[in-house]
Amino acid sequence: MKFVVTGSLGNISKPLAERLVAAGHTVTVVSSNAKKIAQIQALGARPAIGSVEDVEFLTKTFSGAHAVYTMVPPHFGAADWKKYIAGIGANYAAAIQASGVKNVVNLSSMGAHMAEGCGPVSGLFFVEKALNALEGVNVKHLRPGFFYPNFLGNAGMAKHMGIIGGNYGEGASLVLVHPNDIAEVAAEELQKLTFEGKSIRYIVSDEKTTDEVAAILGKAIGKPELPWVNFKDEDTLAGLLQAGIPEEIAKNYTEMGRAMRSGEMDSDYLKNKPAVFGKTKFEAFAPVFAAVYAQA
Repeated sequence: MKFVVTGSLGNISKPLAERLVAAGHTVTVVSSNAKKIAQIQALGARPAIGSVEDVEFLTKTFSGAHAVYTMVPPHFGAADWKKYIAGIGANYAAAIQASGVKNVVNLSSMGAHMAEGCGPVSGLFFVEKALNALEGVNVKHLRPGFFYPNFLGNAGMAKHMGIIGGNYGEGASLVLVHPNDIAEVAAEELQKLTFEGKSIRYIVSDEKTTDEVAAILGKAIGKPELPWVNFKDEDTLAGLLQAGIPEEIAKNYTEMGRAMRSGEMDSDYLKNKPAVFGKTKFEAFAPVFAAVYAQA
């Protein structure tokens, strides 16, 4: 079959493309970076270089595909991050309709049921909405939990301040996922194409409390007593700004943490929790954190 994978060679798109190529499918990988051409070809895939903001390019690239995998690439320079995310979703919907593609696997997120109040994830609410409005197109929305690699941003904090933390709430239970487990599910859904209409699938690899996260990562870096500190929203925002994160992005991340703390972000997940979790447990990620910590 012919598949189009957006997201260039990211943490999910690359292993997804590798799985599809290994299974004998024809895979086109969309990237905005021409320097990735050789790497995409080395995977056995076909590069399509262009912008997801260009509907004509997307339409041409999607044409003839049995299915496409859509995701909104990060854009930390966006003046209105939610609006940007929603706009890319509208672009995908327009290109899917114009190209005649009938099957879509879309990377969304836990919390995408929230039209507001969940940072960038609320932008994904509108991506889902745009794709759900397509008639005669089958769409499977993948809603993973909190990515393991997100904790890599805390490596410097752990090394230089001796703490790790966030504004997720005291003793919060986190729904976590490894990108490889998302790629495996996406590959499964694309190859089977048994979904009809519009549907949602939650993806989770592990569930840990914030204290358990601190203990596991602390052990990996030789600081078994590493404490998890629950930050106030204003302290979270100030810390992100001090780290050089653009204000628009910092505000959205802080808002997402508040949604996690309130319980609203995972409320729909708890009603539809998958019976089977992914293969990669959080402990397996700890050495990756330790390697980044060593270089922090």
